[in-house]
Amino acid sequence: MIVDLPTLVTIVAMAVVTYATRISGLALGDRLKLGPRAKAAVDAIPPAVLVAVIAPSLLATGWRETSASAITIAAATRLPLIGTVAVGVATIVLLRHVVPG
Repeated sequence: MIVDLPTLVTIVAMAVVTYATRISGLALGDRLKLGPRAKAAVDAIPPAVLVAVIAPSLLATGWRETSASAITIAAATRLPLIGTVAVGVATIVLLRHVVPG
């Protein structure tokens, strides 16, 4: 594999910027004084990012994956995280290996 210089510089620059933003968030996060609305907005970021990453694959895959996702979402309203993961894994395995189609 041959990597040219502009590609290598771009990869290294992206890594440095990513690392710098993460470290600055950790270093400066405790010093910020957030109001209740700002704190609620910051607390909503991780689930929003998770949904943005997962939602396209929920709907762009086959009916088995979409069904397993719906069942897992329903389980998440009642079960702790480990139970939700177990239900999701068991459902997709069952649908992929037992149900024809």
